[in-house]
Amino acid sequence: MSVFIDRSDRVLVQGITGGEGTFWTKHMRDLGTDVTAGVTPGKEGQSVEGVPVYHTVRRAVAEHPADAAMLFVPPRFTKDAVLEALDAGIRKVVTIADGIPLHEALEIRAAARSCGARVVGGNTSGVISPGRAMMGMFPYWIERVYRPGRIGVMTRSGSLTNEVAAMIVRAGFGVSSLLGVGGDSVPGTRFAEFLPDFQADPETDAVVVIGELGGTMEEEVAEAIESGTFRKPLVAFLGGRNAPKGKRMGHAGAIVTGGKGTVEGKTAALRRAGAAVADRPRLVGELLREILGDPAQI
Repeated sequence: MSVFIDRSDRVLVQGITGGEGTFWTKHMRDLGTDVTAGVTPGKEGQSVEGVPVYHTVRRAVAEHPADAAMLFVPPRFTKDAVLEALDAGIRKVVTIADGIPLHEALEIRAAARSCGARVVGGNTSGVISPGRAMMGMFPYWIERVYRPGRIGVMTRSGSLTNEVAAMIVRAGFGVSSLLGVGGDSVPGTRFAEFLPDFQADPETDAVVVIGELGGTMEEEVAEAIESGTFRKPLVAFLGGRNAPKGKRMGHAGAIVTGGKGTVEGKTAALRRAGAAVADRPRLVGELLREILGDPAQI
């Protein structure tokens, strides 16, 4: 069982005729994703990689039912695109847009929660279940790094994710499902909201969280462990430990406010809850081996 996306999920691509939409649609299909239709207003009748294009999401799903929507849409159009997908009955949405206006990100999250949907992003590379399906923008050498396995991964970072995943594989493990929740201050879905899915997944033995300074998502993970919501082993690596005090670093969500969100505070909270926290990306795999044992013997 995969978390969020599997080979059986039918995916619709909004913005499919743009450069990014066309390029990554081909890559998603190459990795096993069932892309059934695309949407670009004014481009109905065209096709991309053999995928038919429609004016609207409703017209597309009337001909090709979809379980998930992948958005390659500019930030200023993202809210409308998400709402269009939700209105058509789609309950899993991934948007890669970086720089969605804050008030619109809040509206997107509220709309998704009101109808029981999950939105991943913005400012994300996407989601992947290695060997099964992918929604997003993962590089072509992905299969050397994201190998199938039994370690779930949740991340706020793109570049750090590749490095940490490589360390997971080097230690002899692989990835069950990887979710890039995104680096914006208001992600569509937060770390702790995905933990019950990983807890219920019989193909996930442990979870790795790749966090960073700013926000409270990592502290929420600690609370979920303490409350018993999540009971499997968890290893975290937190970026930004050397960031100058009071400075925003990279992502919109990577800023300490009101005395909260420091790497030191997040690390202490996670360790109190019983999670392992790696001081370096290369130590993530070593911690997994200490907790789970040699994967060759499992």
